[in-house]
Amino acid sequence: MGMETPDDLSINCTNLGNTSDIFGKILEKFQVRKKASGKLSPLQQLQRMFSHKESAPRRMLLVVVDEMDYLITRDRAVLHDLFMLTTLQFSRCILIGIANAIDLADRFLPKLESLNCKPLVITFRAYSKDQISNIINHRLKVLEYDVFEPMAIEFCARKVAAATGDMRKALGVCRSAVEIFESGLQDSSDKGAGVVTFDHMDIALSKVFKPAVVNNILCLPQHQQMVLCALANTFQHSRKKATTLGELNKSYIEICRSTQVPAVGMLEFSNMCMILSDQGYLKLGQSKEDKLRRVTLQIDISDITFAFKGSRFFEKCLEQPKF
Repeated sequence: MGMETPDDLSINCTNLGNTSDIFGKILEKFQVRKKASGKLSPLQQLQRMFSHKESAPRRMLLVVVDEMDYLITRDRAVLHDLFMLTTLQFSRCILIGIANAIDLADRFLPKLESLNCKPLVITFRAYSKDQISNIINHRLKVLEYDVFEPMAIEFCARKVAAATGDMRKALGVCRSAVEIFESGLQDSSDKGAGVVTFDHMDIALSKVFKPAVVNNILCLPQHQQMVLCALANTFQHSRKKATTLGELNKSYIEICRSTQVPAVGMLEFSNMCMILSDQGYLKLGQSKEDKLRRVTLQIDISDITFAFKGSRFFEKCLEQPKF
């Protein structure tokens, strides 16, 4: 159409030291020397430049602002001023913003519409199962060998699409599944070739999509985690709903002996159980003698086994004889 190709500028807001630094970056692109404008801020220099035909640049500038959510401040002044730059009479800015908040303009900048500056909003839907699967397979085409079982990729795509539709999460799960596969090779005497299976992917997905209680279990100190394993061993194949602190201690000591981890004394063991009780993992009854205190599990055994899925050490802990 006889129009000049615009200059372009890409800005990732996570790299800005201060939200208002974005105006300095736009000003630099127009190659304007700041000294010439005295004490004016970059924003004021841009506003002055776009208010007079003589000072306005000839070429248009396409500004692509990624992670625009980072520009949201208490008074929202930076976001507001950024959008308003495009409305000045001799403005040379075309603004494209990319944000996670799909309602960013309506929620944080409601005045834009009354100022005839409401942006056109294009909402990108989350990735579907087929799209996730296609992207993963496309990336794998550069390799001359198979890395995943087709069923493993489909399982990953289905799970991520149903949960978030986040492509980055899907790629992260695949990376984790490969690491689990490699870890298995290092622990195995069979160093032959293989592929990432459905089971590897299942473990990787379990680590990503786990309930809050599972995250909390994984953050506990090792000996407290071993106490939970002892509790799981006690109740998993038994109709009993409760045990005593003394019996639980026996199960814990057996786990320590099997895994070659030095066990703590009875007093410290009792204190650990009190901490776990305060955090809601178990319930401790009252008794004159510590060893006779009644112990009941307050979380599902499946949460304990799920938390330690894929950990050879804790899977061994959960294989101990039940008391």
